[in-house]
Amino acid sequence: MQTEPSADISENSKYFIYIAILFVAVLMISNTTASKLIEIGPFAVSGAIIIFPISYIFGDILTEVYGYKASRKIIWSGFGALILMSFCYWIIQLLPPASFWQNQGAYKTILGAVPRITLGSMIAYFAGEFSNSFVLSKMKVWMNGKYLWMRTIGSTVVGEGVDSFLVIIIAFAGTVPNSALPQLIISGYLFKVAYEVLATPFTYLIVKRLKRAEGIDVYDRGIDYNPFTLKE
Repeated sequence: MQTEPSADISENSKYFIYIAILFVAVLMISNTTASKLIEIGPFAVSGAIIIFPISYIFGDILTEVYGYKASRKIIWSGFGALILMSFCYWIIQLLPPASFWQNQGAYKTILGAVPRITLGSMIAYFAGEFSNSFVLSKMKVWMNGKYLWMRTIGSTVVGEGVDSFLVIIIAFAGTVPNSALPQLIISGYLFKVAYEVLATPFTYLIVKRLKRAEGIDVYDRGIDYNPFTLKE
């Protein structure tokens, strides 16, 4: 079983590409559904809260099995997809609607807000996901691969904390009452961390099966953690 990072891990993997596609798809769906605010019991949260935490689960799986460098590639791929999505929504919004189509206002209300939410999400996700991946990667080396539950939850506590604060401030400040911002941040943060805790058995199962199927269990020793480089 391969335990050290390698330049060709993602290229030679049987399942890496499928996890990467799901990761990016979840990220894009999350940003489209984020414009609706919903109430779950006493919590007021963005609609993306139902889907977005799954991206962190995939991020944990990618980092745990394939290493930080492979995860870094997918994070940047997600950013590129979000930019393209936002640009396309904006272009379609600018095009004149058909004379018989009466839903331009609805389009602007739902998808017209996406560019700002996408900007907030990109900044928040850049900081949050790289924080999550960095902490999990470092903890794996420190703990010599033990206590996966502690590493996935611990990295989520850090990453989701950064993400929740930044995305709410950037995406919703000025569009909702200032008094509602702390509630949105805290509610979203607690929900995401709880989501990760409940998903831990699923994460364990997928990680275990992937490591066995791929013959890979990467430990990120002596690598460059710079998020702005894609060099191996």
